[in-house]
Amino acid sequence: MTTNPFTNTFIEFHILQSFPVSCLNRDDVGAPKSAIVGGVSRARVSSQSWKRPVRLALQDFGIKLGVRTKNIAKFIANECEAIGATPEQAATCSEIITSYLSKDTLLFFTQNEAKAFAKYAQNLQFEDSKLKDKDIYKVSKKSLDFTSEGIDIALFGRMVAQSAELNVKAACSFAHAISTHKVANEVEFFTAVDDLQDEDNSGSAHMGSLEYNSATYYRYISLDLGQLYSSLVSSNDDLLGGGFDSQDLDKLLFAIEAFIKALYMAVPTARQTTMSGASMWDYAKVLLRKGQRLQLSFDKPVKAKEGYLQPSIESLNQELALKEKMSGSLFGKIAEITLPDSSIDDLIDQLRSAITQEG
Repeated sequence: MTTNPFTNTFIEFHILQSFPVSCLNRDDVGAPKSAIVGGVSRARVSSQSWKRPVRLALQDFGIKLGVRTKNIAKFIANECEAIGATPEQAATCSEIITSYLSKDTLLFFTQNEAKAFAKYAQNLQFEDSKLKDKDIYKVSKKSLDFTSEGIDIALFGRMVAQSAELNVKAACSFAHAISTHKVANEVEFFTAVDDLQDEDNSGSAHMGSLEYNSATYYRYISLDLGQLYSSLVSSNDDLLGGGFDSQDLDKLLFAIEAFIKALYMAVPTARQTTMSGASMWDYAKVLLRKGQRLQLSFDKPVKAKEGYLQPSIESLNQELALKEKMSGSLFGKIAEITLPDSSIDDLIDQLRSAITQEG
């Protein structure tokens, strides 16, 4: 069995990102999400709110995404019909296959898997009575090949309740983004005018209000290189024999580069047409480390000093330096890159070099 050269190795992103008036992530009443941290109210953007735009942005950088849907049966039925099944056969077979994989929940899978399910059914002449759950699981596991598609499944993970062997452990971990300082939501009152109103109905045709805030957020994301490598190469059975080679490394580096670019570009989509929260990173400390993951707490809210960004940078660097000092040899730092001292392209190049040396 191939030894995983990246076991317990992480890329950690400590990001500061400031947004002016915005509502990046809404709660059940449409207000910006919040949390109490360090005894004060902070602005919050949930991890899933940032995960989805990052995942979708991956396709802009060469990644063919998997499909996340409840409508698995239709997806598989289309593939069955494409290789000769009648609509009735396709519908019946796809429903049975789907029942083995999911019970009315979202399933994360690839087109290759859908095609493999259809081929499996074809080999049985699309006779639904011959479809077996254990065979379905084997087909799915064998056809999950991250070489051509579905790297997002390797990054974000997959859980199949009916078959643990199809689970894929997520390589990336997102913390909820939290403002580094105290934040109180504000309320905007707005009106709308009817373009076709008559003289008897002048004035506002609609009135309403919505909440917003502004904040400097601390974002923590970690990427488990050992887990990512394991998912990417084991999908081709590389871990069953043979050694680590340049193709394995290229596959890993390709996924890392796409992930970093997507992470840099993606922003939550809430109220983008009315508040346009389109800010990029202001500051980032990116570490390549071995050992326990390390997220900062910003337990002590920073105070404004010509804005919140500069004191947030100072607090981040001080807290990170303290954790490194306390951890000593256990900190396991391999490389450290700071933005804006470097560009995003420099960051990728420096990580590529450091990871190649580790491999």
